[in-house]
Amino acid sequence: MSYTVAQKIIKSHLLSGKMSPGDDVGLKIDQTLTQDATGTMAYLEFEAMGVPRVKTERSVAYIDHNTLQTGFENADDHRYIQSVCKKHGIWFSRPGNGICHQIHLERFSVPGKTLIGSDSHTPTCGGMGMLAMGAGGLDVAVAMGGGAYHINMPTMTLIKLRGSLPPFVSAKDIILEVLRRMSVRGGVGKIIEYGGEGVLTLSVPERATITNMGAELGATTSIFPSDDVTRAFLCAQGREQDYVPLSPDSDAVYDEVIEINLSTLEPLAACPHSPDNVKLVREIGGIKIDQVCIGSCTNSSLFDMFKAATILRGKTVHPDVSLTISPGSKQVFNMLAECGALADLIAAGARILECACGPCIGMGQAPNSGGVSLRTFNRNFVGRSGTADGQIYLVSPETAAASAITGVLSDPRRLGSRLDIRMPAAFQVNDNMIEPPADESNMNTVEIMRGPNIKPFPTTVPMSDTIEAPAILKVGDNITTDHIMPAGAKILPYRSNIPYLSDFCFTVCDKTFPDRAKKAGKGIIIGGTNYGQGSSREHAALVPLYLGIKAVVTKSFARIHKANLINAGILPLNFVDPSDYDRVNEGDELEIYAASGLFDDSVRLVLHNKTKDMKIPVVCDVSPREWEILTEGGLLNYTRRQNG
Repeated sequence: MSYTVAQKIIKSHLLSGKMSPGDDVGLKIDQTLTQDATGTMAYLEFEAMGVPRVKTERSVAYIDHNTLQTGFENADDHRYIQSVCKKHGIWFSRPGNGICHQIHLERFSVPGKTLIGSDSHTPTCGGMGMLAMGAGGLDVAVAMGGGAYHINMPTMTLIKLRGSLPPFVSAKDIILEVLRRMSVRGGVGKIIEYGGEGVLTLSVPERATITNMGAELGATTSIFPSDDVTRAFLCAQGREQDYVPLSPDSDAVYDEVIEINLSTLEPLAACPHSPDNVKLVREIGGIKIDQVCIGSCTNSSLFDMFKAATILRGKTVHPDVSLTISPGSKQVFNMLAECGALADLIAAGARILECACGPCIGMGQAPNSGGVSLRTFNRNFVGRSGTADGQIYLVSPETAAASAITGVLSDPRRLGSRLDIRMPAAFQVNDNMIEPPADESNMNTVEIMRGPNIKPFPTTVPMSDTIEAPAILKVGDNITTDHIMPAGAKILPYRSNIPYLSDFCFTVCDKTFPDRAKKAGKGIIIGGTNYGQGSSREHAALVPLYLGIKAVVTKSFARIHKANLINAGILPLNFVDPSDYDRVNEGDELEIYAASGLFDDSVRLVLHNKTKDMKIPVVCDVSPREWEILTEGGLLNYTRRQNG
């Protein structure tokens, strides 16, 4: 039998299930990563399991999200994570070392290995030929404890790249073109695999830009083959021993094939407020801009920084524009400084930020009221920038740098001939900001440091036979995790404090929701299509759990959020007939009860709208294992029982 790249990795890591699309498969996980916005809760969950030491080949905790320390909360969380890492066998990347995905690509990614991370952009390492997937923190905790990671076996989509990119068109434009064609829902239930001769023209950092934003497609993950380009990158990082060649079989069969001729691509931009609202830069025209931000896990590599520095060399940022630069890692920052490129950026008027996620998650650098901000980031959801009416466009580093000079959205091809950028044959390697854990003989002497802001995991209870609760909130299509549980500098420091976070739940949609939910004590949420797209943050399930949400009934779910609801013991239901969405209004009194037992990997239930006296068929589309998790009251209860 022939296999794709992804299927080969799945086959070699298969612990349970069959590789038939839609079937539940359990995978052995080689590596995990966390970041500090999701990591504190993940490690509280890991501690609750009672496993003394991680059982993965490599687990790494990164401090890159909550680095703005305006109070004790973030520093306390960092100290807690650092102590947990030392005690339980986890490597710790200190604040200032950089963004988790950039560092993991540089220092730890290995072709053919599996990786899950409590961040939806973990597929970045698919640019190295890893099967890398975003997951909820509890799933990561289970994997660290030696448990399998379960997914529904995806279908395989091949994006065949032809030709090569023209001058001033970049990898960011490739993934924006894919989003333009497929939409933010187009990757659901799929693994996106890249092939064709055009792949050989793309460096590993360029490939990583593309796999990073596969998260915006809703895909399970995205992956490139591991080839001579991969080997060259690993050699430059001093890690040639980690190289493994990996390619699809010549007769591998894909469920879907999309062809893109790279030579015909033009500079693109995702317009407000969705990553798939993609248009040609020349089509949008020269709109006045207020801010440009270059960086994030999508475009903060040394290659991206060199492009920006080359364009800005000898120029001055337009007086109406604020330009920020966020290098992706200490390695990138050091090399920019030593070669003089950092001086070029500073001389042009750029504001140099630390090696962290920063503006991408609303952690500072919010644009002015109604301001137009060009960002090389991966998401432009409403309010994510920290400014409710900010107009955020997603663009390539070339487009961003060119526009920073002119003060208007500009096609970088007007700059002239191709940029002459020469990457170094070897990267500077200095891992002094990555702390190894204590050895097993000393682990029991390590004290876990807990600050007063760290609160325990919300209490869960086994699922009852019948659920009675009001429709406490009704929302539309493409509700993101930013709608459910906002990010930003004011809220992120409380990611380890679920009671405090509850005051912000769904306030983007309805400022009265937290108070109404607390008063009701229980509720059911009604949603449209692609409910829960965006971040992997399990807080978008844990906070509703705390507020008494018993079920979420939608037309369809985003993959990671649905898994997080199951892990939290919240019933995820789909309307059998999507038009039944219109038969439920906010405030209706609802009752959910079983119509039949478990069969065909789904549970048929009835949603009784008691207010309108209507009975609506709904389905809980889960595996037998997931149904067990729900009946136990969530994954933590289920895992405790499995472990005795």
